[in-house]
Amino acid sequence: MALSISFVLLLGIVVVVLIRSKSVKPGPAIVCVLFGFFLSSTSMAPSINRFMTGIADMIGQIRF
Repeated sequence: MALSISFVLLLGIVVVVLIRSKSVKPGPAIVCVLFGFFLSSTSMAPSINRFMTGIADMIGQIRF
């Protein structure tokens, strides 16, 4: 749970930075946010969640 909250926060910060740097205009950013919101209520959501958790676990196992 803590992973998903921090990932959402990170993505939110990226969206704000992209809008402020004029890389992405507010209209397309809103469309992307709405797409993600509606995608999360589809049957693909558990698969996407497992994929992202797997990537996060893999990154977490890297030792420097």
